Amino acid sequence: MAKKSLIQREKKRQKLEQKYHLIRQSLKKKIRSKVSPLSLSEKTKMREKLQSLPRNSAPTRLHRRCFLTGRPRANYRHFGLSGHVLREIVYECLLPGATRSSW
Repeated sequence: MAKKSLIQREKKRQKLEQKYHLIRQSLKKKIRSKVSPLSLSEKTKMREKLQSLPRNSAPTRLHRRCFLTGRPRANYRHFGLSGHVLREIVYECLLPGATRSSW
């Protein structure tokens, strides 16, 4: 089980990412726009605004965690579970359609 403080930190990052998502997208769109090209000084001002946003609001800072245990590694996106939890669920036949490998 992951520490509760780490899980709370991740939730805080998710809230920040959602809060600043539209601002970040609009600034990036303005920087990249080819319809009305900006001068170099205007682009640097836009980049400074982008950098002034909180670091934890960047989507790359988010980390996927296991739904049950909060484990940050070996997560399967489709299930939202870590590898060993998924394996235990399959062994207990609680996941329909998944079978244990045997050879």
